[in-house]
Amino acid sequence: MTDPQTVPAPSGTQHSISYGEQHVTVTEVGAALREYTVGGRDVVVPFAADEVNPVFNGAVLLPWPNRLRDGRYEADGVSYSLPVTEPARGTALHGLAAWERWSLVDRTDVSVTLGLDVVPQPGYPFQLTAQITYALSDGGLTVTLTTTNVGTGTAPYGAGFHPWLSTGGADLDDCTVRLDAATRVTTDDRLLPVGTEPVAGAFDMREPVSMAGRDLDDAFIDVLRDDDGLAWIRLTGTDGRTAALWMDGSMDVWQACSGDHVGEGYRRMGLAAEPMTCYADAFVTGDRLVRLAPGDTHRARWGVALVGERRA
Repeated sequence: MTDPQTVPAPSGTQHSISYGEQHVTVTEVGAALREYTVGGRDVVVPFAADEVNPVFNGAVLLPWPNRLRDGRYEADGVSYSLPVTEPARGTALHGLAAWERWSLVDRTDVSVTLGLDVVPQPGYPFQLTAQITYALSDGGLTVTLTTTNVGTGTAPYGAGFHPWLSTGGADLDDCTVRLDAATRVTTDDRLLPVGTEPVAGAFDMREPVSMAGRDLDDAFIDVLRDDDGLAWIRLTGTDGRTAALWMDGSMDVWQACSGDHVGEGYRRMGLAAEPMTCYADAFVTGDRLVRLAPGDTHRARWGVALVGERRA
């Protein structure tokens, strides 16, 4: 129980790890990546320890990422209703884990593991346990999430992550982006999916392009992978450094958001580069939905690093 004589940080206990010039802080609340710097240069957009997480910065999104239409879905013929947490669009947004207190499982100088029990509730009567590990190495930061169904029913499930790649202090318009995907998910005015189309025009970012005037809040599929099986989003600042984020074969959806329509003070603060197992409304459409049977475990893995030489 919190000592009533003290005022805890809104994001709870801060878990810090370091490796060489790399420094990471992960929060108790939401197991969020609050900051990641290399030599003092932000790789992701940070938020302050005494600040409520402003725009899901670094959040872990489970048991669904993105939006669920009206908070309603069916599983095995039973209808469920979740709280609408995005009233303006009438959706349940970004799952159940982002505002929960995750427990410390293990910590070393270069890694930290947090755990969460997702308890059954009326809108999601499935019982999951999750562990997430943040680990630093020569290759940057690697994040691994494992989720196990410890209940008796088959659980609909999806996972995603919400880091905002940093511009390194530059205006977003002065940065370039590359996103490895060939197909865009089209949406209605609630940002819920209605179809797909090949990337073209402003949505074709398979080669580096300017972020100037580029307004994004879109999911992308048919991701392109390198020889190691990784797909990438890269944001390069005017300092010549690139915040490069990858996901392995456990995920095959990107969500990219430029923040043009978030709250004042956070617009175009960086580029949200979100690796996900599924896109919006997967509980309804079933597209890319994971069905976790009792005892099943799902693993998702991604990472981010700062690459390139600083310009003089």
